[in-house]
Amino acid sequence: MANILVVDDDQGMRDLLEIMLAREGHTVATAPGGREALHIFEKKPFDLVITDLRMPRVDGIGLLRSIKELSPETVVVLVTAYASGETALAAMKEGAYDYLEKNFNIDRLTSLVNDALEKKGSLQEEARFMKTLEQSPGFSGMVGKSKGMLKLYSMVRKVADTGANVLILGESGTGKELVARSIHENSPRKTCSFVVINCGGIPETLLESELFGYMKGSFSGAYGDKPGLFEHAQGGTIFLDEIGELSPFLQVKLLRVVQEKTFRRIGGADDITVDARIISATNQDLEAKVAAKEFREDLYYRLNVIPLRIPPLRERREDIPLLVNYFIEKYAGELGRSVQKISDYALELLLTYPFPGNVRELENIIERSVAMERSAIILPESLLLSGTGLPDSAGDAPESIPAEGVDLNQLLERYEARLIEEALKKADGSKSKAARLLKITPDSLRYRIENKGGRT
Repeated sequence: MANILVVDDDQGMRDLLEIMLAREGHTVATAPGGREALHIFEKKPFDLVITDLRMPRVDGIGLLRSIKELSPETVVVLVTAYASGETALAAMKEGAYDYLEKNFNIDRLTSLVNDALEKKGSLQEEARFMKTLEQSPGFSGMVGKSKGMLKLYSMVRKVADTGANVLILGESGTGKELVARSIHENSPRKTCSFVVINCGGIPETLLESELFGYMKGSFSGAYGDKPGLFEHAQGGTIFLDEIGELSPFLQVKLLRVVQEKTFRRIGGADDITVDARIISATNQDLEAKVAAKEFREDLYYRLNVIPLRIPPLRERREDIPLLVNYFIEKYAGELGRSVQKISDYALELLLTYPFPGNVRELENIIERSVAMERSAIILPESLLLSGTGLPDSAGDAPESIPAEGVDLNQLLERYEARLIEEALKKADGSKSKAARLLKITPDSLRYRIENKGGRT
């Protein structure tokens, strides 16, 4: 049974809904308008709010927005005498669960309330899940707390329990295999195999035998029967990376597996039944390939039951510090280095870098930096960014002033920060020794550090 708030400026409608809902065993409160409803809601939480759409001062949409800000897990149903497709769409965009026409009957009301309360349970569970993410740097091996990554974690968690095929979309280096593995490890299939194959890295003739296996004597060199990767994935998950690279011949073979759950080994006469979830991934525009007749439309829709998009690193720069710390800890341990953190200036360089290679490129940069660095802090000179080389001693200053001009203060600030960091490195962190190297007083050095002239 639930706590329900009914909001309507029509006394008769409030009384009718209160009686009908109370008969179902629910606890019901009523309010004659949006403002009064908010006063009640702020004092006591409700599982479900049923509100009229058209009310003076604060209407149903305005009340809906306020309720969702106060309690995202509360389910809201709008009541209207002017139902239309546009009304429904506007309500859904604002977070309404559904809408109810004023000529409803008891069965429609009961069904809608029951469905809405089921939705309430899933919203509460989602809210608890998002709360746990606030206490950790990521989810299931993935690192990041940006809006795009939180949405991805939520989707991974939801699709993991289903058996539906998933198509992961993302640029190279975004971590598509990691997402696929997370889906598998959070699914009922986690006790069985997770099998990975790169469809773009194996010649077509070899790829067929890798996927489906072969029988002894089926071709030169087939000295015995060999099961394919689909057989190894029995009961588990098979991850087909770079699915857009499949040849038309293998697309037909894969379509049969997807549709009929059966295949034959090369040279075999018997059908083999397989129970394996298929997760595929691509960095290509498969819809464009379908339109160009380069990828089968029927296979595309079979694989793309649930699409998941991984945001590129440039769209989630707020995750870069978390990823940097994660990779520093990882490679300091693996390489036996004493590196503990990255300097502010070095991090600033990473935050402004476009990362065409995404997370994979960032990982390589940090691994290389940890290997090269001899102090406990990664300094700018340890960073090697593709296409830019090492930061130069003048803080990336131009050789001449371009037409658009330069930011002199910024260049001087960066150059000063670079020199202070280098002096501190040579002085093993001693500010007094570093000040002597820079030929300034210790007080002057402290002032420059505190005022962000030198970010260490």
